[in-house]
Order: sequence, then C-alpha cells, then structure tokens
Amino acid sequence: MSPSETERHRRFLRSFTAHEPAIRAHVRRLVPSRADADDVMQEISVVLWEKFDSLHEGTEFKTWAFGVARFEVLAWLRDRGRDRLVLDEEVIAKMAEETTALEPLLERQREALEQCMKKVPEDQRGLLMQAYQPESSIQEVAQGSGRTVPGFYQWLHRMRQKLLECIRRAMTQEVAS
Repeated sequence: MSPSETERHRRFLRSFTAHEPAIRAHVRRLVPSRADADDVMQEISVVLWEKFDSLHEGTEFKTWAFGVARFEVLAWLRDRGRDRLVLDEEVIAKMAEETTALEPLLERQREALEQCMKKVPEDQRGLLMQAYQPESSIQEVAQGSGRTVPGFYQWLHRMRQKLLECIRRAMTQEVAS
C-alpha cells in the first residue's frame, strides 16, 4: 500500500469510527430490526469506503454518510419489497429527513448518556450493559446479579430513571451555558 493509500485509509477509518454509532442509530430508526440494521450497515460501510474519494473537501463526513445510508436503506427496502412489514419508500424518506434533522440533539443526548454512565458504579454499569446486549437474557443477567427477575426489572427501571434525570440535567446545563 502506497503512503497516499495508507493516509486515505487512515482518514476514512478515523471518520467512520468517529461517526459509526450515529450512522448505525440513524439506520436503526429506519429499518425494522437490529439484525436488519446490521445487514444494512455492512453494505453502507462498503459503499462509504468505495465512494470516500467523492467526499468533497469541506463536507462533513457524518452528513455525507447519512445521505449514503438513506440511499442504502431505500435500496434494501426495494430488495425486500415483497415483505409486507417494510414501510413505503416515501415514509422512509420522510423518516430519514426527520432523523437527520434530529441528529444534533440525539448526538448531544448520546454524549450526555456517556457522561452519565461514567458516574454509575462499575459493577452496576456492567449489569446495565449486559442487560442491553442483543444476545443477553434478562433472566440470566438477573440471576447473575443475585436478584429475582421482577427485582431486576425494578432495579433496571430505577437505573433508567436515574440516567434519564442525569441526561436531562446535563442537557439543561448545556442550554444554560
């Protein structure tokens, strides 16, 4: 790989890894399931890499990637057109516009959540993360925590409420600043 190719590769990886969670969240809002989002994200990452040279200087990577993601979601929908559970392309286009407009707020909320999670004791943070892993079973996580399933759900509800309040405080402080 030549030095210029190596630098191109590094620039892409820095941009993609910095914005991948936002792109994935955007896609997840447009497709029915997490598995569908994973499938679409694989294709999006390939297309982003292939078209990286078409990203014009001064264009924000995330904005460009959202546009690519929108077209990839629409292509995925066309391929799945026989599935009655798939939304109409116009609905998806409208949802994509709205989620793109909401992205700055959602990004600030994600950053606030990240800061709030750092305030949660490590053992509790681990349980929270386990509870939200796609392959996890609440029953197994509850058992591992030493709680009953109903007790774990109550604890999880309290933790979500605490995190929500922390995020709201952080967002309010940001607006006041």
